[in-house]
Amino acid sequence: MTVADGSERTGDAEARFVWDYARTDERLRALYERGKAAQWNATTDIDWAAGVGTPAQAGLLGPDLPMGRDASPVPPERWAGFQWEFHSWMTSQFLHGEQGALLATGRLVALAPDLDAKFYAAAQAADEARHVEAYARYVDLLGNGYPINPSLRRMLDTVVSESRWDIVFLGMQIIVEGLALAAFRLEHTRSFDPVIAQITRLVAKDEARHVAFGLVALRNVYGELTSGERAEREEFVKEAALLMSRRFRLEEIWERLDVDVRAGTDYALRDQKMIDFRRLMFTKIVTSLAGVGLLTPGVRAHLEQLQLLRTVSRR
Repeated sequence: MTVADGSERTGDAEARFVWDYARTDERLRALYERGKAAQWNATTDIDWAAGVGTPAQAGLLGPDLPMGRDASPVPPERWAGFQWEFHSWMTSQFLHGEQGALLATGRLVALAPDLDAKFYAAAQAADEARHVEAYARYVDLLGNGYPINPSLRRMLDTVVSESRWDIVFLGMQIIVEGLALAAFRLEHTRSFDPVIAQITRLVAKDEARHVAFGLVALRNVYGELTSGERAEREEFVKEAALLMSRRFRLEEIWERLDVDVRAGTDYALRDQKMIDFRRLMFTKIVTSLAGVGLLTPGVRAHLEQLQLLRTVSRR
């Protein structure tokens, strides 16, 4: 995609110098100023002394999981343990996703086509470093971490290795950050643990700005795509949606609980509460795709096939 921005590439370094230092987009500059004013400190702004509940307390105090017990492969007497594992898995994926966001945002500083976008990307990199710090400390407190989900790993590898700046924006700011924003807000409202509730409340405020950054950066550019360029980005969105939805098959949890993985996966795919949960997770993504002109009939049909569209998204 050609962008007439007056920038200059550095040979094979995959970076853009911008020699025009004047403001180019007041909306991006406003987001940058908001980001500077909203900085928080993971060490001093979170009450770590509140501690983390035990697995038994999690079972007693935790909210209902985003899935039903009917047809569950988990015996009733192990439901509290399942709840604890789901919380540990979800928080671990937050941590891994934030590291991916940190690396991807570093690439945005180099690849962004104008100075205001570079300024904001640099501020976002500081946000992502703080998020990694906070979630790493929390997972250490849990003492029950999970490795990165393979589908999430594949998504992050794709975004971090991408050389087209707009695809990095699309993958990270719209897809990964959009999903994270929905998950963080839900975790803040439903978590039994005051520490993770504090973390996710603070992180969600940052993520809302990050998603807005992606929308501002892509909206005008995507209005000028050729049919071929649009088709490439539609295929990227379809693959990203498939990978992100696969995260919620919960294979790692079934394995740790010694539950038949095929039965657990089938349950996660078919349970109506879990379907509704995935749709809720994708609400912001769907809205953002519409905002940048990529909620095309083909993308919509793909999301419907994956059971990721809520009825309200048709309005």
